[in-house]
Amino acid sequence: MKRWLRRAAMSRGYTLSTPKVADAEVLQLIRSLRPRHCGSPLIRIGEAADGGYLVPDDLSGIEYCFSPGVSDTAVFENALAERSIHSFLADYSVARPPLERPEFTFDRKYIGAVNDEVYMTLEAWKERYLPGYGGEMLLQMDIEGAEYEVILSTPLSLLASFRILIIELHWLERLFDPFAFGIVKACCQKLLSRFYVVHAHPNNCSGLLRHNGIEIPDVMELTFYSLARRAPGAFCSTYPHPLDVDNCRASAPMILPECWWSERLAASG
Repeated sequence: MKRWLRRAAMSRGYTLSTPKVADAEVLQLIRSLRPRHCGSPLIRIGEAADGGYLVPDDLSGIEYCFSPGVSDTAVFENALAERSIHSFLADYSVARPPLERPEFTFDRKYIGAVNDEVYMTLEAWKERYLPGYGGEMLLQMDIEGAEYEVILSTPLSLLASFRILIIELHWLERLFDPFAFGIVKACCQKLLSRFYVVHAHPNNCSGLLRHNGIEIPDVMELTFYSLARRAPGAFCSTYPHPLDVDNCRASAPMILPECWWSERLAASG
């Protein structure tokens, strides 16, 4: 109900209780996340539905994946195990992962900004199992909005040790709210100092905000690739990607809105 009211208000040029962020500022943030070619084709890891993600075909040499947010699926981590990549999984909401494999190490913890009985920071998690490890890793994070506190609280040096980041960003329909916009922008700027986006995919399990020609999915899956690994190429110019699949078959299909990738719209603003 709250999301419906927020979208209804925004469609008429208002936010609830706060002045909205200028359209130009929101567009500037969106454009900073425009996907670019990376020199390697994208491959799909995991199922052709929720839990599958597109990543650069550059996994050779990656031994470990950190994957906070388990719930009832581990198809992505299972596919990595078939490639001899060990996954560390964490989620306080479940007692164990849905699939047991020797390549899995599970902690019943939420990943967040503190260390206590329920939460653990990404830094503490990595040091628990891989102290001093200097190899490149993979991070896949779908933690229902807690990704922002994790990104802001994690040292940039640790984030930079990942070759590929797959992060699901939530609550993006709040981008016109000044408080939410500041948090999302800070997280994106931190990531973009070491990575660039190679793929973006809207999660059709949630809705879509439309305002003055700007379309913002509530939830987006973004794949980031390390700038240290390969320089970014040209912007991607067509969507959807041939390997894209809707997350939820029971919901209406959703294609990445043009303002997230179109060169024409990026140039016009």
